[in-house]
Amino acid sequence: MSIIVPAFNEEATIREALERVLAVPVSKEVLVVDDASTDRTAEIAESFGPPVRMLRQTVNQGKGSAIRLALGEAHGEIVAIQDADLEYFPEDLPSLLEPFRDRSVQVVYGTRFRPGRPRMRLANYIANRILAAATNLLFGASITDEATCYKLFRRELLQSFGLKCRRFEFCPEVTARTLRRGIKIVEVPIRYQPRTAEEGKKITWKDGFQALWTLLRYRFRE
Repeated sequence: MSIIVPAFNEEATIREALERVLAVPVSKEVLVVDDASTDRTAEIAESFGPPVRMLRQTVNQGKGSAIRLALGEAHGEIVAIQDADLEYFPEDLPSLLEPFRDRSVQVVYGTRFRPGRPRMRLANYIANRILAAATNLLFGASITDEATCYKLFRRELLQSFGLKCRRFEFCPEVTARTLRRGIKIVEVPIRYQPRTAEEGKKITWKDGFQALWTLLRYRFRE
């Protein structure tokens, strides 16, 4: 398994995030991409050594660019995305891997909305529901959480997409590309602990509009 960890100015959480990822009982490599952090994020991550591998971007380019860089270095059969901010629980990764025992399964998402609403701001909840509804309407799908961080793919499939994303539009781009190919997205319930902008959350309302535009773009133009 290749676990990609994009990180930008996450010195407060990167150590615990990597410790918890490394404790997950699966065979893995961990690819940390420092997106030109100005704090000690890279220094802390680099101190771990194998199986953690450090990749660096000299200019801040965004989450999508970081994932694309790491994807070219990944060797695991399954690729998972793990944020460095501790909103998600690495302990849920084994349950997300379970569906891949069926060789026909290509993509697994961790959903924050089964069985119900997680603890998050109302505005964020509404935005997430809109994105899921738009995805289902545009692509005839039936997913509950399009914007989840926990997206797992068979590596060869993800590499075949030829991703173009730079920032948070990674999520709608891979979702659109997956569904355009007629590939089913399997969802597994996960836990979620949101953080605030004051605590370092970087995604904003502008990224929600960008996500909707990306879904529309890949539905009708490519």
